[in-house]
Amino acid sequence: MRLALFDLDNTLLAGDSDYEWGQFLVDHGVLHRESYEAQNRTYYEQYVAGTLDIHQYLAFALRPLATHSPEELERWRGEFMRLRIAPMITPAARALVGTHQAAGDLCAIITATNSFVTAPIARAFRVEELIATEPEMRDGRFTGRVAGTPCFREGKLVRLEQWLSRLGRRLADFAESTFYSDSHNDLPLLERVSRPVAVDPDEALAALAARRGWAMISLRR
Repeated sequence: MRLALFDLDNTLLAGDSDYEWGQFLVDHGVLHRESYEAQNRTYYEQYVAGTLDIHQYLAFALRPLATHSPEELERWRGEFMRLRIAPMITPAARALVGTHQAAGDLCAIITATNSFVTAPIARAFRVEELIATEPEMRDGRFTGRVAGTPCFREGKLVRLEQWLSRLGRRLADFAESTFYSDSHNDLPLLERVSRPVAVDPDEALAALAARRGWAMISLRR
């Protein structure tokens, strides 16, 4: 069996779901525009630059989950999926996932964005396995904290190995392992799979992929 792993933001999606979730809440008056929007943009710029402190960012990004009821969050998430996420899903992205599924590959989306935001996106791609940053819940409500290891940079490897262990497998067990990503932040996992693929890559990843002879594709053009 082969393993196919897909990064989500700016890879399968033509945009960043984590960033857009915050902007969606700002646009709906849930969050204060001036303060939240500026900080959200700063963290996104740090992510692009490779300087993001993931724990500091998650303390900021998960706070809205803790300050609103599950009913409110569910309602907003449904509208967010319809208005912001659906336009980001390209036919090419659906076709790529479908090709691996039709081949019988074990498929998983692996993303730093939290599972509250990304679970319905994985369902939209008909991918049953989602490895994401997990927001902590207690007594049916989010706490604003992270449960376990954030699924970011080296943390993606940790979370992948935990997931495979639950399945009774190791990465080395697969005849081929493919990881699709747009970001240099994903180098720890890209360097571990047998077939790394740069998808609409950022400048740093594009340069590295060219030097190493990695495959490069676009799901947007």
